[in-house]
Amino acid sequence: MKEAAGSGGPLGPGVGASADGRGLIRRRRRRWVRYGAAVVGVVALGIGVAGWVVYAKLDGNIRPDDAAAAELERYARERPTSLVKDAQNILLIGSDSRSGDENRKYGRDSGTERSDTTILLHLAAGRRSATAVSLPRDLMVDVPGCLRPDGKRTEPMFAMFNYAFQTGGSACTIRTVEKLTGVRIDHHMVVDFSGFKDMVDAVDGVEVCLKEPIDDKAAKLRLPAGKVTLDGEQALGYVRARKSLGNGSDTDRMDRQQRFLGALVNKVQSNDVLLNPVKLYPLLDAATSSLTTDPDLASLRGLYELVRGLRDIPTEHVQFLTVPRESYVYNANRDQLVEPEAEKLFERLRTDAPVVVSQEIPTNSAPAESGDHGPFGSRAAGPAASGAVSPTPPAPTFRGNTAAEDGCG
Repeated sequence: MKEAAGSGGPLGPGVGASADGRGLIRRRRRRWVRYGAAVVGVVALGIGVAGWVVYAKLDGNIRPDDAAAAELERYARERPTSLVKDAQNILLIGSDSRSGDENRKYGRDSGTERSDTTILLHLAAGRRSATAVSLPRDLMVDVPGCLRPDGKRTEPMFAMFNYAFQTGGSACTIRTVEKLTGVRIDHHMVVDFSGFKDMVDAVDGVEVCLKEPIDDKAAKLRLPAGKVTLDGEQALGYVRARKSLGNGSDTDRMDRQQRFLGALVNKVQSNDVLLNPVKLYPLLDAATSSLTTDPDLASLRGLYELVRGLRDIPTEHVQFLTVPRESYVYNANRDQLVEPEAEKLFERLRTDAPVVVSQEIPTNSAPAESGDHGPFGSRAAGPAASGAVSPTPPAPTFRGNTAAEDGCG
């Protein structure tokens, strides 16, 4: 068959091609689409790999507390049960361990560690509120027999609260708190000195308001009065200092810790840290690198499920208080619970009832005909007249503050 002049073959300039070159354009367009798809695929793969690497790093930072889980399982029958579905109680333990390069400068490593700060965090069902209750380390409590690191078991004893962590670690602390409060602990976290500092630095410091200048040589802390942004090292000194700040009491120190945590919550929420991956990663890396948790929380997925319900709680519903306490009758340097106020608080946590806090405790203008009130709570008076319907008594009020309250007020 005779080829047409200028043709590319027996059927002219290519099957399906047009004489004006549109076929060539379509071929080039398809080629660029294929190249573009390949580039997009490579980028997506790179993002996916990078995301997996980040996830794996953060996930691998967290240390599961398998030993505590095994010990708690051993005593499962004696532990209290959860009364309200979806409410959760998390024990936050600040360890004063001196082990590791970053922590060694805070003192000699004696081979043991104590709970420098312990907070019982109650998350209400539906995550309508969060209530953080500080437990004094000098509180005299019944510590059960616990498993020591050397494999031996201790005898039950009446001792300071932080003896539980020193003797039997987080499992012993959890069992002590459950025995004290009747509150089931669902999860726990242990954070050391360096982790606390790194978290503060990860959010570019936390602002506090100081009524007086601070010059504390022991804490290596020198700060002016007024609004001050603390970096991690300064923040650690601020929340740990005891004898040189305030009245030197552990109660004053816990109040200072609570105000600082409230300021930290404000900083995280106001900067949208939880919704910004660029800001969130340093915080997560700092937190997870120093975190030991129960196995159920020892993964990013577990932590995410926990944090997801917290990010929408208004700061005015994030509350801080110290368990009602007073000087121990036999030793003014120790603490004991104030009853029945402490039991009222524990009952509200067990039943997920609202907890009301105020920096100033209201007092009744007249003695109550029924019920009672003390320095940490109050109840309404009885009916005014015989036969009157008794109103529902208001929730007892405990001395404390919320994350929304400005420490400069």
